[in-house]
Amino acid sequence: MVVVLIITSMIAVGCAKNVPFTYPIKEAGHQGGDLTPSQAYNMATADEHVFIVDVRSRPEHVLVGHPTIAYHVPVKFWTGKHARKGYGMITNENFAEDLKKRFNPETDTLIFMCRSGSRSCAATNLAASNAGWPTDKIYNMMGGFEGNKVENKDSVFYGKRVLGGWKNEGLPWTYKIDSKLAYPEAD
Repeated sequence: MVVVLIITSMIAVGCAKNVPFTYPIKEAGHQGGDLTPSQAYNMATADEHVFIVDVRSRPEHVLVGHPTIAYHVPVKFWTGKHARKGYGMITNENFAEDLKKRFNPETDTLIFMCRSGSRSCAATNLAASNAGWPTDKIYNMMGGFEGNKVENKDSVFYGKRVLGGWKNEGLPWTYKIDSKLAYPEAD
């Protein structure tokens, strides 16, 4: 006997590739533009001077996974300690210098990505103000890697990150660390 399962609820929340999903623009605002994960992927694979930069912490990058084509440059580091709310994080004071070591503000376009889109907005601001990137060459990837949470308490997906994002759009990702794309280990 063959059993066929059809999961229509996944399509309803925008998890299937090529299904439209409206990404909310972050209220705080940021310099540069906004792209969906599919737009980011298409830009980065079509032009050798367009790069996706994963700004999440190393544990997120390694344990949750990351786009196969993303460079890892954390905007914050995990301290290894738990904070009052969430995890202890400290700002990467060398973020601007780290960007300039790998990329050129005169020729390269950067698309910043985090978990769901907040730290990537901060990264666009830092790239413009501290690293000299023109605002027409920096983007926030809306929905980030994991997407947004379902806020409807009646949904079976309540609290789950299934709305948009790189993984939910079915774009290529991995747990494998590529040394050419990874953030360098501390000395």
